[in-house]
Amino acid sequence: MKLPVIIHFTTVHPRTDTRIRVKEAATLARVWPGEVALYVQDGKGDDTGASDGVDVRDTGAPERGRLRRMTLGAFRMYRAVRRARPRIAHFHDPELLPWAMLLRLQGIRVIYDVHEDLPRQLSHKTYLSAPVARLLGWIAEHLEKVAARVLDRLIVVVPAMQARFRRGDTILLANFPSLTEFSAIPEASRERVPGRFVYVGGIVGVRGINEMVEAVGLVGDDCARLHLLGAFNDDRLEARMRAKGGWQRVRFLGWSSRETVVEELSQASAGLVLLHPTPQYVISYPVKMFEYMAAGLPVIASDFPLWREIVEGAGCGLLVDPQDPQAIAGAMQWILDNPIEAAAMGRRGRAAVEARYNWEAESETLIALYRRLMADERL
Repeated sequence: MKLPVIIHFTTVHPRTDTRIRVKEAATLARVWPGEVALYVQDGKGDDTGASDGVDVRDTGAPERGRLRRMTLGAFRMYRAVRRARPRIAHFHDPELLPWAMLLRLQGIRVIYDVHEDLPRQLSHKTYLSAPVARLLGWIAEHLEKVAARVLDRLIVVVPAMQARFRRGDTILLANFPSLTEFSAIPEASRERVPGRFVYVGGIVGVRGINEMVEAVGLVGDDCARLHLLGAFNDDRLEARMRAKGGWQRVRFLGWSSRETVVEELSQASAGLVLLHPTPQYVISYPVKMFEYMAAGLPVIASDFPLWREIVEGAGCGLLVDPQDPQAIAGAMQWILDNPIEAAAMGRRGRAAVEARYNWEAESETLIALYRRLMADERL
């Protein structure tokens, strides 16, 4: 079996992960055909010869429990990558940091793809007590600082994270949508359903589920509906939402295929992205917001300074206090009452994605990084 030149590896993300597989690995496979592999740990077996050119190598069944995954599973992944000895190893999980640094010390070029601002993210993990969250955040921040000195490159998803790492060669690679995936349905053939609002993503309290359900119930127009495409992370939270009066206007679709997501977005009248003002979210580029824009939808979004620059700059939506159901309901009612202006917002959002906020433009940055590393004489 031919050993890959480039390996992306993860013990957390699925083999179908949009950023890792569909965007990054597939982009590299088009430039370096037959040289790119994705190492996962899901027990589903290898998958070679895929149409996207990415060979998937399974390093075994996932470990049971978070601690076993972070220790035994991470070590098993390290051994698999070390045996393959690629020229470049590109990883996506902070729990792999110690092993990734060891790979670098063994002469393999290593890229750390920082998907989240981990120290800030830990601060609102519901399964951690506040003192434990602070301690783990401190450990994570210092471990990432050490990694920034050892590893070859860091990739981040938002500008604020570039400033945190203070490395001049840190790469900003935003997780913008692909124009190919959202080539969309031609405007003339779209059948937008009045009053259909959509939310795509994980369903947790800090992402605004309580406010969204309350808000849709407050809209005066009976045609208002909320379509949820995602999964609850907590059975108790789901039970509380189902007990709300607004749930009568909710259609819960659960986790959905990308094809279903695109289809739902093509029919909705607006997309909701109402994350709470946590330290992590206020500096984030929310993928779902750009996907709504790519699908030609106006957005109803949290009024954060960074998001205001995007939404007001493109003229593509309405900004609200994400913790105020009345304000959210007012924005929904405006979309219902002003369909022509709302459609114009959707078109402007799509134009902004075509001009700037798309993966095709971002991918050139990724390719340029790999070409620099491949050309380095020390390889």
